[in-house]
Amino acid sequence: MIRFFKSIEKTLIFSLKAALFILLFAVFFGLYIFSIQPGNSELEELTRISRISVISMSTFAILGICFIRIYGGFAIGVKKSKEIISSLFLAAMMTDVISYLFLSIMIKDFASIYIAVMALIIQYVLIVCFTRFGNYIYFLINKPEECTVIYSNEELLSAYLSKIGKYKKQWKVSDVVHYTNEDLKQLIRKNNTIFLFDVPRGKRNDIIEYCYKHNKNMYILPDVADVVLKNAKHVLLDDTTVFSSMLSELSLEQRFLKRTMDIVISGIGLIIASPIMIIEAIVIKLYDHGPVFFKQERMTKGGKVFNVIKFRTMVVDAEKNNVAVLSSKNDNRVTPVGKILRATRVDELPQLINIFFGDMSIVGPRPERESIAEEYVKDLPQFKYRLKVKAGLTGLAQILGKYNTTPKDKLTLDLVYIEQYSIWLDLKLMFQTLMVLFKSDSTEGFNEDDRVEFIKHDAEMLIEQKEHE
Repeated sequence: MIRFFKSIEKTLIFSLKAALFILLFAVFFGLYIFSIQPGNSELEELTRISRISVISMSTFAILGICFIRIYGGFAIGVKKSKEIISSLFLAAMMTDVISYLFLSIMIKDFASIYIAVMALIIQYVLIVCFTRFGNYIYFLINKPEECTVIYSNEELLSAYLSKIGKYKKQWKVSDVVHYTNEDLKQLIRKNNTIFLFDVPRGKRNDIIEYCYKHNKNMYILPDVADVVLKNAKHVLLDDTTVFSSMLSELSLEQRFLKRTMDIVISGIGLIIASPIMIIEAIVIKLYDHGPVFFKQERMTKGGKVFNVIKFRTMVVDAEKNNVAVLSSKNDNRVTPVGKILRATRVDELPQLINIFFGDMSIVGPRPERESIAEEYVKDLPQFKYRLKVKAGLTGLAQILGKYNTTPKDKLTLDLVYIEQYSIWLDLKLMFQTLMVLFKSDSTEGFNEDDRVEFIKHDAEMLIEQKEHE
């Protein structure tokens, strides 16, 4: 039976995706059709081919497909059920909200909000059922892949293994080997999946070629060169293949569109968010009578320093003598009010002012403090490449990473954004920012045990540091 399901796996997953989408569509419009009261001629148009039904249903279908793609799709077998459910629910919610507004405009009256809420609740139940059933079937068919982990830095090995360990249904680590081990090739041939972590580039190329020769699946920790080449174009010099990586500066048109989007979105955002910001300011002031705003020097494009504006979430004078201190897990400097503001990310709303006046952009690398950035550059010189574009309120690293994600991993995400930049990517990341609210670990601080890993990324530097201690 399992062999049969394996043979039709792709068809089965596609069928589940199609069935779920059709049901989401049917629930939204079905509830409105069943709620039609005699004499409500406008909603009755949904029951037949008409201008209202065609435009409303086409809008839902197009938006649904777009938002599902934006939020990561029905990634059965790739993501955990919780991640898929939150992504699909966000896609359904955004689709429902915009479709509701379109429908209300078409019928020249506000459609029932009660029905829209009921539709979203039923859609959520469907998403949970289809996701859990889909992952159940997928992992029933596909057992965890036996993996060989190849590493160079023993200090960081446990961190890498713990990350793989979060996906027990996808991978099972059976062998861990240093890249210099004499049994390396034998262990590569033993398993179908190979992870390469921090292996020196020269040796890594030999391992990749050997894995390719023996048809092994590979997961490789990238460096800057990998990120740059990822978007390189294939060019022929006569009959010789070369990869072309062009300068990734934004064109005049891209800069104009990006700045226009920043002004329009931040301006509208300030107007819409002003009631929330007023409430935040009052609550902060009433709690300890200290300053409402917190200003701090940060770096943006070209190393330019500006004052970022945020709502204060820590006690007054949290950093005495202006010495930078990274926030830790359960940091007692964070006030009770601050914990709520950080969890909901509304403490960052005043940064819309920075964006409006051009210090920041809506999307870009997170603005870092100059003193902390200098420490990172000592151990990770490539960290300064983040300054090729304006700092942003949101971005790839802010969405996919966590507060305590290592600088090296943040750098990789930021460079991926810089090298892949497009207006479509900016729009996509703006919508994806909502996903952060569903991540319980997105504002997670640093444990004491994480500090070394956070700052250092080279085994020799770690050893040297311990010797000095």
